[in-house]
Amino acid sequence: MADLITPASDASTVQQSAMPIKPAIVIALAALADWLFYGESIGISAVIFSLALASGSLLVNFATFRNRQALPVGILLLLGLMPAIEELNFSSLLFIIMTFGICLQVAGNRPFETLGQRALALRDLYVFGPFRFLRDVPAMFDRSAAAATIAIWIVPLVLGCVFTFLFASANPLIEKWIRLVTPDDASSHLSLSRSLFWVAALSVAWPFIHIQWRSKPERSIDRTLVDMTALAGALMNSADARTQEPETAIRQAGFFGVAAILRSLVLFNLLFAVQTVLEIIYLWGNTELPPDISYATDAHRGAYPLIITALLAAGFVLAAMRPGGPAERSRVIRPLVYVWVAQNVLLVVSSILRLDLYVQTYLLTWWRIAAFVWMVLVVLGLLLIVARIALNRSNDWLIRANLLTLTATLYVCSLVNFAAIIADYNVSHSREANGKGVWIDLNYLFSLGPQALPAIDRAIVLRGFDPALVSRRGCLVEQQVKQMASWRAWGFRSWRLQRALGAQPKTTSAG
Repeated sequence: MADLITPASDASTVQQSAMPIKPAIVIALAALADWLFYGESIGISAVIFSLALASGSLLVNFATFRNRQALPVGILLLLGLMPAIEELNFSSLLFIIMTFGICLQVAGNRPFETLGQRALALRDLYVFGPFRFLRDVPAMFDRSAAAATIAIWIVPLVLGCVFTFLFASANPLIEKWIRLVTPDDASSHLSLSRSLFWVAALSVAWPFIHIQWRSKPERSIDRTLVDMTALAGALMNSADARTQEPETAIRQAGFFGVAAILRSLVLFNLLFAVQTVLEIIYLWGNTELPPDISYATDAHRGAYPLIITALLAAGFVLAAMRPGGPAERSRVIRPLVYVWVAQNVLLVVSSILRLDLYVQTYLLTWWRIAAFVWMVLVVLGLLLIVARIALNRSNDWLIRANLLTLTATLYVCSLVNFAAIIADYNVSHSREANGKGVWIDLNYLFSLGPQALPAIDRAIVLRGFDPALVSRRGCLVEQQVKQMASWRAWGFRSWRLQRALGAQPKTTSAG
């Protein structure tokens, strides 16, 4: 680890002497961000926070900055903030981000020989840097064996809170239980979303206060993956932590050591078990929901948060069970991973069922079909992760297997006439056709294009003759005829549609 991350300058003694004040400044910046941004519209407040962040970085790292660069860095910073002063939008925010990274590189004593090294440094600052907060802060204060205890519980508790928040978003019952144990007056000031905001603010501000640059660019994908885990807090575990130096004990017990992974999996399995049991009772068992919760609300809320949960779980498993890591060889952790992945697969399948129930009520759209396909890919990805662990394959094997699965899925989708399927399903399951559900959204059917014409004809019959609908249908037919007029635009799908339209009685075509 020591050869991967180095301080921003040779003045390491000055850096270490400033360490105790760094967390205090970052906490002050997080409090300022809470006052400026949380629940508020953002404009000039972004400039104010940027100036405060620059001032904090200068205060702590003054001894490591090159004094002769002070004037050009100041001018560059003001120029980068000018677009945000004019108006805060995506481009002006991008200028702020780029300006801060360039200013830190210009002002620091760290030499960058090539443009590629500068780009990698910016990547480390913005992509990996926020993950360093949970690694660096315990290393500053912990000077005893208690440091290892704190370190191994950070990942379980933080991710446990995230999963709880996602389950509360997906399941109205869990949200109701959380509200019962949360006082109203406390929730108005302290909430899970606000806590997550503070964590994000602390993590984002930390790399600019405690500046570190990568000493050399990495040359392989596997090395980069290992470094990502290291930046998130990968530290080796040790049974003899109490007898070693404090920093060594922290590294051995740390965030992605065996102890932390074991505690994480136990806690995550218990949290997921609650959601799994509720899914079995209410979704698969068809048990009546409480009177204040409708099936439509439950189905609509539950599908997408559970997918996000499964993706986070997959990311954790990949980081924890990296090839050759100590956790992968553990006989205790491996079964817990299998159980947890199985629960994730069940939750994704439940999400598919929830979305199906929602579609039965509110009909199909392009996005809902895409969601179905995406959920199937997530299930296959989880199963491939299990296969990688069980077969002791590399991450390269996993990437190739996922790419092959994605390619096969896209190939199958390219052969499916989704526009016709959506239109036919919506007409067949509409209130006009079977007396329940929602009314046909004819505007959406027409937006699907000529492939929806057979279903549109059925909808016109169900609705009754309407000159406006017949006129719009004629426009689609004309569009189809123009497309088929040239052999260069010929397609088998369009040819089949043309034959079907040509076989219709003239009275039907006329309305």
